[in-house]
Amino acid sequence: MNADRDESDAGRPIPNFDASNIRLTTVAPALGVPSSQDSQPDYLEYGTEGRSVVSTMFANTGMSYLLGISAGGMYGLREGLINTPSHRFRVKLNSVLNHCGRHGSRAGNMVGVLSVIYSLYEGAADHFEIDQYTGPVQPVGPAVAAFMTGATFKCQAGPRVAALAGSIGLGAVGASYIGYSMLGIPYGKLGWLFL
Repeated sequence: MNADRDESDAGRPIPNFDASNIRLTTVAPALGVPSSQDSQPDYLEYGTEGRSVVSTMFANTGMSYLLGISAGGMYGLREGLINTPSHRFRVKLNSVLNHCGRHGSRAGNMVGVLSVIYSLYEGAADHFEIDQYTGPVQPVGPAVAAFMTGATFKCQAGPRVAALAGSIGLGAVGASYIGYSMLGIPYGKLGWLFL
């Protein structure tokens, strides 16, 4: 113990917690205290341009990868059960896990890459505002993006295969547009890829 220290000294004094100068009306919405100045709520600013290209790309890619890996995993489950070399449980389990991992990852990666390419092409179509050049035709941006995605994805197989893949993408957009029109739902209501 220190001999220089006075035994009646209790250390630093306790700070003053006087809250009389705090006006609760300044933090009224957070505490639920009604404010006397105005009763109108404060609204956040909202951008009318929608989501950015990168935000759309991340959302599309995540959802596409999840659906692709699920569908590929289900196909892998089926293939693993059918192609099992033995009826023992451990061998069946190993076969199912191998096939689910192989088919699920391939499908998820392929669909994820397609959605990244599609989102970038759709963002470019929105940036260059190609809809203003086509008149009353509604889904020009998604149609061009789908065609270019298919053509880009299969471009190494040759121009005929690339054109066929682009036509398949264009057909998918056309089918979804016709389906939405027949059901009376606004086009692109889901906000995922061209759906």
